[in-house]
Amino acid sequence: MRVAMPDVQPELPAKRDAGGAGASAGSSNDLPTTLEGIRREIDAIDRDLITLLNRRASMSVQVASVKRTNDAPTYQPGREQEVISNAQTASAGPLTDRHIRTIWSEILSASRDLQRSLKIAYLGPANTFSHRAAEVAARVRFGTFVEYVPCRNFNEVFALTERGVTDLGVVPVENSVEGSVGGSLDLFVESPLQICSEIRLQITHHLVGHGPHEQALRVYSHPQALGQCRAWLARNIPNAQAVETSSTASAAERAAADPDGVGIATEGAAVQAGVPVLVRSIQDHAHNTTRFVVLGKSYGAPTGNDRTAILFVTQHRPGALHEVLRQLAERGLNLTNIESRPSRRGGDLWEYYFFVDFDGHPGEPLVHEAIEAMRGASMTLKVLGSWPIQTRIDETPPAVRPVREP
Repeated sequence: MRVAMPDVQPELPAKRDAGGAGASAGSSNDLPTTLEGIRREIDAIDRDLITLLNRRASMSVQVASVKRTNDAPTYQPGREQEVISNAQTASAGPLTDRHIRTIWSEILSASRDLQRSLKIAYLGPANTFSHRAAEVAARVRFGTFVEYVPCRNFNEVFALTERGVTDLGVVPVENSVEGSVGGSLDLFVESPLQICSEIRLQITHHLVGHGPHEQALRVYSHPQALGQCRAWLARNIPNAQAVETSSTASAAERAAADPDGVGIATEGAAVQAGVPVLVRSIQDHAHNTTRFVVLGKSYGAPTGNDRTAILFVTQHRPGALHEVLRQLAERGLNLTNIESRPSRRGGDLWEYYFFVDFDGHPGEPLVHEAIEAMRGASMTLKVLGSWPIQTRIDETPPAVRPVREP
């Protein structure tokens, strides 16, 4: 249901000269030249900005009322992308598009917070890599005003987000060393959630415990972390028993309670558990990176630089997979990732789901055409989402601090 909102055009304040009086728009010669004059002009502009920002915030509260009436979600990525794009188009500089995105992301975050706090579910407890990925997602995409909700497992992340208890969820899907994270991929098959963003996080593992680590009898951590440090463990504590935990944060807690044990965890988890870091950066590969995806009820509009994820099942006949994938190649669409997982549907024991990422957005005619052709060539096909391609990797961990569970 579309609701017409009144077209309110705020009156922009007139430009001031150095003394604060109104002045007509002109060249840079109209700008004050003394430090005192410049500061007076900045203070006056700030007063105008806060007036306009508060007026905008009042409109956001009105939007919240309309959303509640129509049962619309607080976070709508398509609309927020449109707002940021409009601001970037309207800007004549010197602010760059990156500056505009950062400023408007915080404005939108504050507006959302007036409507309802944005909640992000992640695999807990606090100070796990999933927690850090959620923080990076918020910093890059959603702004400061976010509440983080730790979950016991991937199923809970999906369930809370599907039921609307949280607005978004963050789960890992692939590691550059250990490959796909099957536990999260499998949940996409039945879930209605859509991928709306991606975060690539460089993973740095530390050995934590009471030490000395050479005498450790047990090493605790999540299976992915144990696998990513396998060679280091074999060289340095080959006789220690590997004990799997639900998260790297719980590994630090187990190590804190076991004088003969050590854990593989983040520095933040070590601080939270009250144990020192014994050895830093024990991962086998220096550029160990994990892809996390952000889940929501919908994905955003095309940006011109997007990536799309689908899953499909093919028939059991020669060339069936080729028949599906050639629809991308024939249209010049770049395939960036392919994974397979057992279907677990109880029918054919050797039936597989294929998970595919490729460049483009379903809202683009060529991509839409390719998806429909792939659908026709497969037994079933589902679009999992689309998101703006992020080339940056967050390599700098945030400042270490204890985190209290909500």
